[in-house]
Amino acid sequence: MKYRINELFWSIQGEGANAGTASVFVRFSGCNQWTGRHVDRPKGFADCARWCDTDFFHGEPVTHDKLVSRISALRQDAQLVVFTGGEPALQLTSELVEDVVALGLRCAIETNGTVELPRGDYWVTVSPKGGKHELLVTHGSELKLVYPQLGVQPPEVEALEFQHFFLQPRDNAPEHAAACLEYIRRHPRWRLSVQIHKHLGLR
Repeated sequence: MKYRINELFWSIQGEGANAGTASVFVRFSGCNQWTGRHVDRPKGFADCARWCDTDFFHGEPVTHDKLVSRISALRQDAQLVVFTGGEPALQLTSELVEDVVALGLRCAIETNGTVELPRGDYWVTVSPKGGKHELLVTHGSELKLVYPQLGVQPPEVEALEFQHFFLQPRDNAPEHAAACLEYIRRHPRWRLSVQIHKHLGLR
């Protein structure tokens, strides 16, 4: 089997409950919400196509064993492997999770929740985007909602079965941070997630 990998790198997890954790990021190519090409933003299936700032368009075919080997080369520098995208659930397999756990690393996935997840022991972060595709992953470790966005509002998801609920300011804009804080003030089950890595100039 071959995966399509956009990039693999070391950084800190900058968001959510694992913020500050030394991590290896595996960014899969491809998404089911839009193509990743700027010219296709108006054709996206969800509001995120208008403001997504992640490059997941390009990708290198990488075999399973080669990918595990690349992750293994960084395992002494990290505690966590974060599978992200694009939409990582389009490619992530139980075998990959198992082989990374066997290296002594914890695994996490950052998904929009519209694709069923493979079996395995890993941290599940769902970031709903609304739009054309139904939300299928309705329980997990944390729900991280980019706010504000047109596709989904906090009351629509706050009854789902997650351990943590985060609002994350869209585009790191001060006015969006203020909107998050105001919502959290009135709904204290939610917590603020900021993209620490971007404030530090990291990937």
